Amino acid sequence: MNKIGAQRVNLEVVDSNGTHAAPQTSTHSLREHAEKTLRRYFSDLNGHDPKDLYEMVLGEIEQPLLKTLMEYTRGNQSRAASILGLNRSTLRKKLRQYKINS
Repeated sequence: MNKIGAQRVNLEVVDSNGTHAAPQTSTHSLREHAEKTLRRYFSDLNGHDPKDLYEMVLGEIEQPLLKTLMEYTRGNQSRAASILGLNRSTLRKKLRQYKINS
């Protein structure tokens, strides 16, 4: 397991005025949340095989990741791209793909 996968998630609380509250630490990593959700998804399939699962999972995760990251960076694409480890043009392409305004 890599270091990133083992990290606990610090949840930043921001009220409607943009005021930051003290971060809260989740008791589960993103990996654990994803695994639990995927297990429930497969259980709900009742033995049926999904189609294009990889693309579906990427879309389900990537869109909220980009949306919340753009909120976190207050629309700063350079900062968001740096946090993601992408170049800015790739980020912009993905923002257009998901119709996310920054």
